[in-house]
Amino acid sequence: MPLYEYRCRDCGNQFEILQRLGEGAAGLTCTGCGAAALDKQFSTFATTGGAGDDAMAAAGCEAPDCGAGAGDCCGGGCSWDSVN
Repeated sequence: MPLYEYRCRDCGNQFEILQRLGEGAAGLTCTGCGAAALDKQFSTFATTGGAGDDAMAAAGCEAPDCGAGAGDCCGGGCSWDSVN
């Protein structure tokens, strides 16, 4: 289940809650004041388990963010797309 962030319109309290995809604020109350006037906040997300800097180094890439085109790896002869 995803973690959603809400902000209370009454007291400004921000809190997180695990909810099923697509569920809204219906039935939720603020963890600070108990009000039901909540706004869902935009937030970022994180993932884990993907290929990262270690996989890049193992493939011979020294600087994945050097500004070269996707898959170029700064001319080091490897392809980020093949690592990822």
